Amino acid sequence: MTHTFNSEFYAKLLAQYQPKTITTEEDSERAIALATELEHRTRRTPKEDTLLELLVTLIEKFEEAHYPIPQGTPHSMLHHLMDARELAPEALVEVIGSKRAVFEIINGERSISKTQAQALADFFKVDISLFS
Repeated sequence: MTHTFNSEFYAKLLAQYQPKTITTEEDSERAIALATELEHRTRRTPKEDTLLELLVTLIEKFEEAHYPIPQGTPHSMLHHLMDARELAPEALVEVIGSKRAVFEIINGERSISKTQAQALADFFKVDISLFS
């Protein structure tokens, strides 16, 4: 079954929900509630899919401006990945080359070299930019 996009119905849907640029927490909460409602509908129309996509875009824009994700340092990224995998420092000896180097890197006494960054990226299967 092919759905066609009915512009008139979409206009009515927009008039009903009145999406707009999100500038306050209240606007954000309202948009999130509506997006969640639309997302959980079992049979969304193409117009509802379009409205959901618009709401998600507006929500993301607001959150990027008001809740930016801080950039981590190479050391914090390494700590995070180790914690996430419950790895002890000894697990990285073969990756980095020596126990001393591992502990110096983990303790922030030594920066991560390009070679080590590539080895860690390969080991954790992430982009090398996390370590440089």
